[in-house]
Amino acid sequence: MAKESDQLSPDQMRRRKESAVSVDVSGPHVRARRFAVADLTEADRALAADFGYKPVFKREFGYFAAFSFAVSISGTFSTIATTLVYPLQAGGSASAVWCWLISGAGFAELVSAYPTCGGLYYTVSRLAPKEWVPSISWVTGWLNLLGQVAGVASSEWGASAFLLAAIAIGTDFRYEPTTGQTVGVMAGLTVVTGLVNSLSTYWMEKITKWYVVFHSLVIVTCSVALLAMAQPGNGTGKHAARYVFTDTHNVSGWTPQGWSFLFGFLLVSWTMTDYEATAHITEEIREPELKAPWAISLAMLFTYVVGWLFTIVLCFCMGDVDSILGSRIAQPVAQIFFNILGKTGGMVFTICAFVIIKFVTFAAMQALGRTVFAFSRDRLVPFSNVWTKILPLTGTPILAVWISVFFCIAINLIGLGSYTAILGVFNVCAIALDWSYCIPIFCKLMFGKFEPGPWHMGRLSIFVNSWACIWTVFVTVIFIMPTIRPVTAANMNYVIVYLAGILLFSTLYWFARGKNYGKRFYTGPLVESGEHVDSDAVRDEDGAEHKKSLDQEV
Repeated sequence: MAKESDQLSPDQMRRRKESAVSVDVSGPHVRARRFAVADLTEADRALAADFGYKPVFKREFGYFAAFSFAVSISGTFSTIATTLVYPLQAGGSASAVWCWLISGAGFAELVSAYPTCGGLYYTVSRLAPKEWVPSISWVTGWLNLLGQVAGVASSEWGASAFLLAAIAIGTDFRYEPTTGQTVGVMAGLTVVTGLVNSLSTYWMEKITKWYVVFHSLVIVTCSVALLAMAQPGNGTGKHAARYVFTDTHNVSGWTPQGWSFLFGFLLVSWTMTDYEATAHITEEIREPELKAPWAISLAMLFTYVVGWLFTIVLCFCMGDVDSILGSRIAQPVAQIFFNILGKTGGMVFTICAFVIIKFVTFAAMQALGRTVFAFSRDRLVPFSNVWTKILPLTGTPILAVWISVFFCIAINLIGLGSYTAILGVFNVCAIALDWSYCIPIFCKLMFGKFEPGPWHMGRLSIFVNSWACIWTVFVTVIFIMPTIRPVTAANMNYVIVYLAGILLFSTLYWFARGKNYGKRFYTGPLVESGEHVDSDAVRDEDGAEHKKSLDQEV
């Protein structure tokens, strides 16, 4: 009996091919599923036809919401307050001010060219030679995953520290938070972040949309209040400009001073990182090839300028450095708020810092959950079929969100044994994320396979991309070094332990699981699984490819 497809004219076959694309990742196997292209938006049509992925998220984010999301990742007000301790210990006010000014790089054009929730990990499949794609994307993916988990975990730790600092200020410092209490509050706050991220994209967009307005108002009002209230010459007040831009106070124990000075780069690197998180929600952004890179670029400029100015304000108003570094609440910037603005003002802006950094965790967890989903879609992580489950009620990868919550809490439990080990989480966030960004950029420069999207930097691209790679190598050397000398078990930099651990695990996982996992199963992002149904190459759980005819039941 002749098949229906044998009786169709060439024109009918062409129209039928154009009416369907395939890929279903919601079950334990990757199987073909037909759905009408006519029912999809232009962005979803491109996602299915060009990138081989079935659209599963609603596109709720527009220009303003995408920009607010990108700004929220930095959490400028709160992240500066969280990490200002590093330049103050290592190089004083001058380190904080000048390290911020020096830093900066760009990669948004890659997001425009490859707008999927796999982020820059996915771009490796289009930028590297085919035979190298599995290994390079594997390393890139695991580094990115480590960086994102560390980013959310360190932000949750910062949120806990701000909340307890506000309580301490409210009790006139009769209460002094302990590390154990900080860990406990952190765990509770991370669960709250998981609950918020269990909501639909519609509500996530509403929560995120006006964040940038609130954040901007807090920075402006706090800066004005500090500059107006700080009094010169009282030991806790306003410094002269000469002090702000030239003081090189160093209590780190490192010599020479020039080397110690460089530790100030952690302040800006931790604040101005994870912008690629916006790429991980591109499947929830309308016209992502334009809006995502636009949001990333504008948010980077916003954070760069506003962050530098706010750092200068804090350096003008911080008073005696040794005094705020020795604060009983272990939060130097909250101590500055209290010293200058008193009990009420100190509490208000410390609570504002808490609220802002919670917005950071909401946005970062959304990106992390989508990353776990995307990596599971490509079988990069264990039990991949589980983390691709979409909750029908909300349209979110619910299990991917909650496994992320679990690991963010787990990594912070290290703080029960060593507070210094937690500081390494901040470092590893910057290093792992920056390397996961620079690997695709290096492939772009090396192999010449890049095809620009609607947004790109033109002739400036090669210079900016080259500088990004050089800069990443430079700051990596700094960030793996201990920030305090002499080095002991209590103050060593544990970032190298985290990096070695994740790379060792990913390497063992690559080789250990035989044909079902690792190098014989994982072949990189599923860039070929979105062909039209009549010639679709569909991968099963063993990584084999099978052909499905147009009229075959799926």
